[in-house]
Amino acid sequence: MSPVLLVTSSPRGESSRSSKVARELAEALSSAGSAKSIIHRDLGANPLPHIDAVFTSAIRKPAESRSEAEAAAAVLSDVLVDELLAADTVIIGTGLINFNIYSTLKSWIDHIARSGKTFRYTEKGPEGLATGKKVYLVVASDGVYSQGPATAMNHAIPYLKTVLAFLGMTDVEVVPVEGLAFGPEAVDKTMAEVQSRISKLALAA
Repeated sequence: MSPVLLVTSSPRGESSRSSKVARELAEALSSAGSAKSIIHRDLGANPLPHIDAVFTSAIRKPAESRSEAEAAAAVLSDVLVDELLAADTVIIGTGLINFNIYSTLKSWIDHIARSGKTFRYTEKGPEGLATGKKVYLVVASDGVYSQGPATAMNHAIPYLKTVLAFLGMTDVEVVPVEGLAFGPEAVDKTMAEVQSRISKLALAA
């Protein structure tokens, strides 16, 4: 059975609500799916290198034509792509920072968005190759951005949905973890609602 791919990106460690909820969701879905394994990419603890000139040169060449440095630059990206393609369930956790995702998560996307591997160009336009996956986006924020006047300021969800769809992942469900700056009672209410949501998602899996 395919593993669950869990990608967390917060630099806040054990204090991160997005990482905590994403982990709990992964464990619930794994248990509900006959004990699938979980592959966890903790980008906050182990950030990926930002792509550079060596990397962008490497991915445009066949493997046998790469220099030693280019081959080394492509290895990690190949591993990340393989992890994504092997999973049928993907959980992505991020905080909403400056109205978008963490830069650590953006680096992961830059490494897995590979022409010929996770998408390709055809006569009819681009075609995503990372298909057949269920994706859950766990997005934590101090304010409320899923509804109300601040909705337009949430660029994380539209961006993630756009890039995931480009790669072939269109079955995307958002799990907001909101209002975390509104005091202990608001946090307790939010977390109780999130726990209920996780239970329902696990039952539906």
